[in-house]
Amino acid sequence: MKLDTKEFETKMQKSVSSFESELNSIRAGRANPAVLDKVNVDYYGSPTAINGVATISVPDARTIAITPWDMSLLKQIEKAILASDLGIVPQNDGKTIRLNFPPLTEDRRKDLAKQIQKMTEEAKVSIRNIRRDANDKAKDMKKKNEMTEDEQKASEKSVQDLTDKYIKLLDAAGAAKEKEIMTV
Repeated sequence: MKLDTKEFETKMQKSVSSFESELNSIRAGRANPAVLDKVNVDYYGSPTAINGVATISVPDARTIAITPWDMSLLKQIEKAILASDLGIVPQNDGKTIRLNFPPLTEDRRKDLAKQIQKMTEEAKVSIRNIRRDANDKAKDMKKKNEMTEDEQKASEKSVQDLTDKYIKLLDAAGAAKEKEIMTV
């Protein structure tokens, strides 16, 4: 009986999805509403994502406009953005908060590229940990005589093939984001 790799493939897919959403939150010099995904505002005692309490629009390539549905939240949204690590000062006109994204400096681009490489490596480690778990399970099944040595080797090969596939996806996503940052 060969190891069922579906469970491990699902975990790898989730790792890649998580990595891609982390990449989307990196500011690349142009306005991207995804940078606000990790910013929460205190909405009647519970932390709520900004897109849950306001309309977020991108009027031009370098500006995000945030219009709260409840105007009493305007100051709280402004404070939440200031407290976040976006590095952008919000401009409040009494109805809408505007975030103007300045062009990235060469140093900032290089820093972001290094950050992306580090995130890519961390995601690869997570994929490799899933591979290790799968191989441990195959060894355990072999020990319990639930599979033969040939089935164990075949299972380990299919897990390695999955690992290679998902690491290529991580590399491609990281390289695409680096290219986007360096060419903005």
